[in-house]
Amino acid sequence: MKNSYRYAGQSAILLCAILWSTSGLFIRLMDWDPAVIVGTRSFLAVLLLLSIRLKQGNLKEILSHITNGFWYAATMILFVYANKLTFAANSILLQYTAPIWACLLAWFYLKEKPHWEHWIALCLVCFGMLLVFGDGLTGGSLLGDSLSLISGITFAVSSVMIRKHKEGNPLDIMICAHLLTVLYSIPFLFIYPPQLNTANVLSVLYMGIFQIGLASILYVYGMKRVRTVQAMLTAAIEPVLNPVWVLLVLGEMPAISVIGGGVIIITAITFSSLVTRQREVNIEKVSKSESQ
Repeated sequence: MKNSYRYAGQSAILLCAILWSTSGLFIRLMDWDPAVIVGTRSFLAVLLLLSIRLKQGNLKEILSHITNGFWYAATMILFVYANKLTFAANSILLQYTAPIWACLLAWFYLKEKPHWEHWIALCLVCFGMLLVFGDGLTGGSLLGDSLSLISGITFAVSSVMIRKHKEGNPLDIMICAHLLTVLYSIPFLFIYPPQLNTANVLSVLYMGIFQIGLASILYVYGMKRVRTVQAMLTAAIEPVLNPVWVLLVLGEMPAISVIGGGVIIITAITFSSLVTRQREVNIEKVSKSESQ
């Protein structure tokens, strides 16, 4: 039972990462200011999440998670600015130091001690990321790179906070995060009024409802069921898929190093997942035999 429970959780994180990975493509298809894009898609996500939350009742509890929601809101906002201030490869690579921070935070804060396969997978993911983004890495800017690194830390903290509240309703944390993002973006709507053409409207509708809205639901569902480090490792497939969508839609062929790095990352995630799952199967067998 526990294994199927965790398997469902990891599958949800994987689907979430796939949805997250499409953001780069759709942002490229839009000509809005990045803050307006982030705020508008979060507004649509809030509508979706609240429609689900209404069925569960007791909406008064939502705002009690405003502090916890700050971390994911900060991640979304910081990443936008990092992309404007430094090169895309730098920002993605530095943000995806998140599994390392999450591993350490979950270990000390949630007492979720990583196993040996997690450490191996972390090393392989870091190496794969360097291959994926190595050709694009440049000096960048100190401010942009710093914001990217901080967004990786806030991403890790938000994951730990959601995992901490797994027995409650962590969907409230995501609602608060998107609400904060909407509030932040409101001034930019007047500074940079968005053009309402077909491409922009359809793109932001997709991102709000699916890429960030449905992804938030899947993320919370998965974090309730999977240890933090394994969830963050699974989410690391997001930057690997980014160039895949660009290739399929825009025809931009990724370099061999990108393909090689992607294979290493996927292998690392699969390896750690299989080893962890086998360990849990063995533990369940032992516990069943002892109970008999």
